Amino acid sequence: MHIVIGVGIALAGLLAVSYIVGIYNGLVEVTQNVDKAWANIDVILKQRHDELPKLIAVCEGYKDFERSTLEAVMKARNQYTTAATPDQKVTATNQLSGAVRGLLAVAESYPDLKTSQNFLQLQQRISGLEGQIADRREFFNDSVNIYNIRIREIPDMFLASFMGLGNRTMLQVDAADKEDVKIAFTPATN
Repeated sequence: MHIVIGVGIALAGLLAVSYIVGIYNGLVEVTQNVDKAWANIDVILKQRHDELPKLIAVCEGYKDFERSTLEAVMKARNQYTTAATPDQKVTATNQLSGAVRGLLAVAESYPDLKTSQNFLQLQQRISGLEGQIADRREFFNDSVNIYNIRIREIPDMFLASFMGLGNRTMLQVDAADKEDVKIAFTPATN
């Protein structure tokens, strides 16, 4: 009889350990998926960051170009460079994306700049990179969503807390980018 009870306790212990190991492995998997998704975006962000100084240099060549717009891009770029955690990088990336869109919108007001071959090439390159970031944003946000849900579910939340896992931030569109674009037509003069 004691053997049966001992085997039962050992089996129950083994099942409990297996269950905890399963939860742990699942949490490791969702954490790695978020990190992998971010790494895919980070590669493209690095390429965009390398192109931005060139774009700023081209814009600075136009004496009347709005200095505050260039400074906003440089400030957002520096915030990304100094960001230490993935969440800080996500926040900086969201700000930088808005600043770059602002720069490209302001550039539309400068006909000579818009026709500059250097500007056009850089604009196309950065726009292409922005498109790639947008494509990967969905996968990243899905991964973050699954991760955030998982670390809040019982019983996973207890082990996640023990592992020091906390919420991750999604890549989002700035509120200013959600507003309608103002279009004004000016009559042509002959």
